[in-house]
Amino acid sequence: MGEFTHRHSAHCESGVVSSLITHGGYPISEVMAFGIGNGLTFAYLPIVKIDGMPLIAYRMPPRSIIKTITKRLGLVLRMKTYPNPTVARDDLSAMLREGKLVGLQTSVYYLPYFPPEMRFHFNAHNLLVYGQDENGFNVSDPVFEDPMHIGFNDLDKARFARGVFAPKGACYTIESIPHEIDLKKAITKAIKRTTGMMLYTPFPWVGIRGMKMMKKAILKLPNHPHKRYASLYLGHIIRMQEEIGTGGGGFRLMYAGFLFEAADILGRDELKIASTMMGESGDAWRRFALSASKACKGSEYSVEEIASKLQEAIDLEEKVYRYLRGLKL
Repeated sequence: MGEFTHRHSAHCESGVVSSLITHGGYPISEVMAFGIGNGLTFAYLPIVKIDGMPLIAYRMPPRSIIKTITKRLGLVLRMKTYPNPTVARDDLSAMLREGKLVGLQTSVYYLPYFPPEMRFHFNAHNLLVYGQDENGFNVSDPVFEDPMHIGFNDLDKARFARGVFAPKGACYTIESIPHEIDLKKAITKAIKRTTGMMLYTPFPWVGIRGMKMMKKAILKLPNHPHKRYASLYLGHIIRMQEEIGTGGGGFRLMYAGFLFEAADILGRDELKIASTMMGESGDAWRRFALSASKACKGSEYSVEEIASKLQEAIDLEEKVYRYLRGLKL
């Protein structure tokens, strides 16, 4: 396998799994890992509350990318959780002595190398551990440009934080990679699954239907009895879209990168057209966030204008999915 090389990434889970697979001997980019792992989605879940507001997701749930790509490529993934920090730490040390590269699920809040203003209670942050010394572990955190170091007790806290998506000491390794991988088949399956989910899901809160549900909720905001609710609600959307992880627009740009790489692998230049279209969708999501931010700053705003910006993003995204379905990959 050779010496481990730290790689800075756009998103923690796709960055970690691409580094794991590359280190194992099969070079793969982060955007390719994100696309094959079916990382892209949209979900608007009013029945699931975060601080009294609906859960809004622009990517699949934690661990989904890791599990999907390893299954789709035929890799052997070993994933474990633990009853307590002592057992988890001892097992991590044992794996490192065996020369393994180990992925961990952690809480951002308890990682001391994060600046204080960047720490929040998010329990699904992924990182890699590649070494150990007498004071702690050597960490490759994909959101940082350089490797980090963390003390034993600090990593214990991060691995056993409580709350939503509690890690329970979760760790994972790639145990084996097949000699031959049908990358073309994996790419086409992934595109069909993502487009099918976004266009044809039976659930009204997922995919394009979920986006339209969120638009309807925005248009109803002036009818809410509490004046501040509208600004809080729109602020929540922006926070879920642009501050949690890579952001809604950022995930669309990552998927655009996946489509661009897939075009060369499959020999289908039409995918480069789709890549450009998806990039335009990502830009539209960011214009929507900028429009919604006016409400949070106390400026005059119109929910109709904000909803129209969202509709622009919806139309662009729906267009690219239908274009991809029409290619009959």
